[in-house]
Amino acid sequence: MIDVTAAAQHSFTVNLSILFSELPLLERPAAAAAAGFTAAELWWPFGEEHAPSEAEQDALRKAFTDAGVQLTGLNFLDDLSRGARGTVSVPAERERFRANVPVAAGLASSLGTKALNALYGNRVEGVDPAEQDALALENLVLAARAAHEIGAVLLIEALNRPESPDYPLVSAAAAVEVVDKVNAATGLGNAKFLCDLYHLAKNGEDLAAVIDTYADRFGHVQIADNPGRNEPGTGGLDFEDLFARLAAAGYTGRIGLEYRPSTGVSADSFEWLPRELRPSH
Repeated sequence: MIDVTAAAQHSFTVNLSILFSELPLLERPAAAAAAGFTAAELWWPFGEEHAPSEAEQDALRKAFTDAGVQLTGLNFLDDLSRGARGTVSVPAERERFRANVPVAAGLASSLGTKALNALYGNRVEGVDPAEQDALALENLVLAARAAHEIGAVLLIEALNRPESPDYPLVSAAAAVEVVDKVNAATGLGNAKFLCDLYHLAKNGEDLAAVIDTYADRFGHVQIADNPGRNEPGTGGLDFEDLFARLAAAGYTGRIGLEYRPSTGVSADSFEWLPRELRPSH
């Protein structure tokens, strides 16, 4: 179990696209509530459907409101269900992404969700990377403006090269560079870095240095232990130190639990976090 003093300085949200995935999607908010959580986040929850029906969206809203769980984060169309790593920079997905922006923002607005994550997308063979980057900036500007209209931040995330070899943002510096370009283009300042400590650790980055250098740019933090991407305590990361460093650096946002339960049973993977620290605050 993580030292209570270190964890107590933070508020947690559970990612229901990776945790409780042994249950149907609409049953996961209630399962999170039963485990003591009051906040949750999602990757894009409708698979390849960039514009799900109102009935589908209403069912998701009802699942969260009935469970008393706040949806704190949502991905724009990410195509993770078919092995992609986002759609922002992919020319063939230009229209699908742009049609998804108001849908995702509308769903987020209806649930009081204040963070929208736009995965950058993989490099496409035969397409000039500069062309992809230019498209990405156009799309991220649209996404940032849509997020701003609902009082939300736009998150830009670095992934890890071993698991996402075609994804170009595989360092904190690369993601922050995109954040800065978006903010310069919009003047809104609501683009932020999604600091996933698992991905950065798997890339071999110095996590303490990342926190010290970029904490003021963080819009969200996500965690899983490394290696394995399982719950804290199953790998080699020192979460007591990381939690303390985040607090010392002034990070006051939530920490997203984005890991696979080591036993395959999500409800059994939270022993490291005392139940009294699970409700969001």
